[in-house]
Amino acid sequence: MVKTLISIGIILFLSYSLILVIVYFRQERMLYFPEKEIWQTPDNISLKYDEINFKTKDGFNISGWYIPAEKEKGVLLFCHGNAGNISHRLDSIKTFNSLNLSVLIFDYRGYGKSEGKPSEFGTYLDAEAAWDYLVNVKRKSSESIILFGRSLGGAVAAEIAMRKKPAALIIESCFTSVPDLGKTFYPWLPIKLLSKFKYSTIDKIGSINCPKLIIHSPEDEIISFRHGEMLYEKAFQPKDFLKIKGGHNEGYLLSGKTYSDGIKMFLEKHLILK
Repeated sequence: MVKTLISIGIILFLSYSLILVIVYFRQERMLYFPEKEIWQTPDNISLKYDEINFKTKDGFNISGWYIPAEKEKGVLLFCHGNAGNISHRLDSIKTFNSLNLSVLIFDYRGYGKSEGKPSEFGTYLDAEAAWDYLVNVKRKSSESIILFGRSLGGAVAAEIAMRKKPAALIIESCFTSVPDLGKTFYPWLPIKLLSKFKYSTIDKIGSINCPKLIIHSPEDEIISFRHGEMLYEKAFQPKDFLKIKGGHNEGYLLSGKTYSDGIKMFLEKHLILK
């Protein structure tokens, strides 16, 4: 009986250890889901655009689009989530364009036509290079740039908001940190010890002084509503919260005018849209 229990214990220990090893070495594949094919462009929704390229500080060529608004009231720097590429964000681009915002959307390294392989530090460098492109090439002032990040992109946008001085920061459906999110899916694993990635939005948001809008849905099945609430609680004024409906990947679509009007009201409240 004792030998049997010992054998079972050894098997369980080895199995658990194997799971730890697999999770540790497969983290990149569990976090990043890039797609290379650009399957549509703003032409498909009758918007004029420029295909743009710029270099990061560590030498990678990053690809993106610049979609000018006809009656520009500001410019939005779009940091997308962890899956797909810029060609999957046309609905959002159309929404922002309807608010008279020019949009710069880019692909992180390894996504779309961008060179390299994704990493946490790399995504920050990519977004910073996009910001520099707006300031140095498009000659946009910091006071006119709105940083927007959805899901993982919220953590990226928050990082850039700490480094620069944007007009506003909008974070949608974002987590407090990757380890916090990991604990939701793997509560029986020591995620904080295993995680190579931080993307700690909650540690950044308290250091950001510009107006902040946190957007989240109680129906989000991937990143729980509590993440959005905690980010809002940690942020200092000026700040606003917009509750939307729908799941993680379609909340902005299902919420319709609640979503677009909520963003418009936030920007008008803080005199960003005039």
